[in-house]
Amino acid sequence: MDRMSENLWECVIVGGGAAGLSAALVLGRARRRVLVLDTGEQSNRHAHGIGGLLGHDGRAPAELYERAHRELAAYPSVTLRDVRVATGSAQDGRFVLTAADGSSIEAKRVLLAAGMHYAVPALTGAAELWGDTVFHCPYCHGWEVRDRRLAVLGAMKAVHRALLLRQWSADVVLLTDGPAELDADERTRLERAAIAVDERPVAGVRSRDGALAAVLFADGGELARDGLLVPAPLEQRSALASDLGAGMTERGSVDADAYGRTTVPGLYAAGDLVSPMPQVAGAIADGSRAAAAINDDLLAEEHDMEPLIPAARA
Repeated sequence: MDRMSENLWECVIVGGGAAGLSAALVLGRARRRVLVLDTGEQSNRHAHGIGGLLGHDGRAPAELYERAHRELAAYPSVTLRDVRVATGSAQDGRFVLTAADGSSIEAKRVLLAAGMHYAVPALTGAAELWGDTVFHCPYCHGWEVRDRRLAVLGAMKAVHRALLLRQWSADVVLLTDGPAELDADERTRLERAAIAVDERPVAGVRSRDGALAAVLFADGGELARDGLLVPAPLEQRSALASDLGAGMTERGSVDADAYGRTTVPGLYAAGDLVSPMPQVAGAIADGSRAAAAINDDLLAEEHDMEPLIPAARA
């Protein structure tokens, strides 16, 4: 296809996780010239398996991404490049991205799909258990620790998280990591669900054979547990979205409509960057929808007509 200069990509996708690779597949099948920039730092790369993804339930993330790369290799208009994007800007209706190696990349459209950083509590001994028996999402990991001794750490939405985890086990303890600010109604709900509350400050965890064995307290005590649900607020990995002028929501995600359109024309976002509930299944769907909107947008520009997919923004 000869729609443009070799130096101008029709779409550059920043991030090669579930959303980015899904979008690349759709655009590749549409014969769009696409560049995917990725450094292999997907947030779920440490997880033992992907829970709840139809057709791939329990598959290791690395295996899913390797399989996606093989599929994309069948589409000659899609290129994958292992490089980090340092910064970017919008210039004259186009986007210019600067890679960490100093190279400059120009694109008609950009899809941000680099995911978010999970701010995991800095608990001694927890890092090597992250994504397995220390986890942040019961929908992703609850089944694997069902009917075992579980705990919920932290005051953030503590009661809701504890009651949610109770669906997977009858043995759940809420660890408030200090004096609990629970009202009478909240304590009643926990009591009815047989969820104990431990207010001792948490110091770390102890493992055995690569799995959680106990939660350690600052007073020297410990509580035998087989799984620990921890809070892990999402944070932007870089300032790229802001550099490109994208609006942000109150919770710190990129402001985008149902098709991934941001507040900047031609700039899209998908996956964890926009989702209120990060999951691989949702990210794949986000990437697919955004890709269809990007292709429609490019088509409208090429033929001087209105896009078929209606704009959700004024």
